[in-house]
Amino acid sequence: MPPNWTSGRPRYRRSMARLRSASIDAFAIWRRRLLFLLGGICVGLAAVVMAKLADGAQDVFRRIIAVSPLIALVLTPLGFGLAALLARTVFPNSQGSGIPQVIAARHTRDPALRHALISLRVAFGKIVVMGLGLLCGAAAGREGPTVQVGAAIMAAVGRLTPERLPGLILAGGAAGVAAAFNTPLAGIVFGIEELGRTYEARATGLIVAAIVAAGLTSLWLVGNYTYFGTTDASLALGGSWLLVIVLGVVGGLGGGLFSRIVILFGRGLPGRPGLWIGRRPIAFAMLCGLGVALCGLASDGAAYGTGYEEARAILHGDAQARLDFAPLKFAATVLSSISGIPGGLFAPSLAVGAGLGAALRDVFAEVPIGALVLIGMVSYLTGVLQAPITSFVIVTEMTQNHDMVIPLMIAALVADAASKLVCRGGLYHVLAEQILARAHPAADPAAEPVRRTA
Repeated sequence: MPPNWTSGRPRYRRSMARLRSASIDAFAIWRRRLLFLLGGICVGLAAVVMAKLADGAQDVFRRIIAVSPLIALVLTPLGFGLAALLARTVFPNSQGSGIPQVIAARHTRDPALRHALISLRVAFGKIVVMGLGLLCGAAAGREGPTVQVGAAIMAAVGRLTPERLPGLILAGGAAGVAAAFNTPLAGIVFGIEELGRTYEARATGLIVAAIVAAGLTSLWLVGNYTYFGTTDASLALGGSWLLVIVLGVVGGLGGGLFSRIVILFGRGLPGRPGLWIGRRPIAFAMLCGLGVALCGLASDGAAYGTGYEEARAILHGDAQARLDFAPLKFAATVLSSISGIPGGLFAPSLAVGAGLGAALRDVFAEVPIGALVLIGMVSYLTGVLQAPITSFVIVTEMTQNHDMVIPLMIAALVADAASKLVCRGGLYHVLAEQILARAHPAADPAAEPVRRTA
């Protein structure tokens, strides 16, 4: 036996131990990456399912009211009541858009509260009850719910890596936006600006990977498409740029007013009205449904649903918006949002903005209708979200119009400033704070403060 054989054994064992440790670490890393990839694919599948469900539910509702528009006076209140009942009792934390729940889940350190806000049960309920609301004419979108569903899926996938859970929640929500609109850049911006409100370098890779997986899944199932169709509208330099300021102010104030109302009802009205709503939430939801039905009747059905078809027709000049379209859609969206049923704000807000822009067509007759509508969309969406970068990026990607980028940027900045005059806090973040406050009435030592500024 060589003299150094015995002395070499410990060195050999250490080398083998390091090799085994490296192999185990590599296996764990690749397993996590495959799980994240699977999560992104599932988010893309969920986004496609929710899109098909939303379109089908709205189509069925239109066929029903085609028999008689007056059917909505019964169907919509009953549907709102049932949806609110399910959201409160069977699927709690599925109410509203779902984005405040995702923000609250990211900031709390309480695992039980986080699970309650973004569990797979909540995600399933969100899909089902959202479809029920649209089946009954609710003026709501599917994009906010897709954010909550995406976050729930990625949170479920990430249980093996709890230290990365906040980043996974952020990635799932951002992937939900990207897959819902086929706007990957807007998904990244939304994840950083609105869901995170801070730049998190560690989460960036997760966000991009989740968006790529979800986006490729959506492309494979439904193909490449532009949400509102392409438009070549442009705005020549000159006096017509005044409309950027005008629409920025009007859209910002309108969006800020919307947020102020929703926050007020989320906090609870003072006095007897607030007590009555708190004691009879289902009856209140039915009253909101009746209000939506009345808005729908007054608008010849245009106030119902997501507003996608109406906004697209106005943008491309296929239909001329009535002057009362924007205020009626605004009212229907407010009533749907405060009723307690699941539903998002993106698509209805874009429809309201399209109506605002089209309403100024006679005032700015020399400006193409497409330019008016795009600026109106960005202005009102910014007013609601107080997320100016997300707003102009998402509208630019939705229409593939790069000639309007500078006017849209200016409109977003003006609208953001105007919105803050009416509502100081961003809608989703104030609602998230309310969720955390209700979960921990005295103080939330298990929660991080929700950041309001980027």
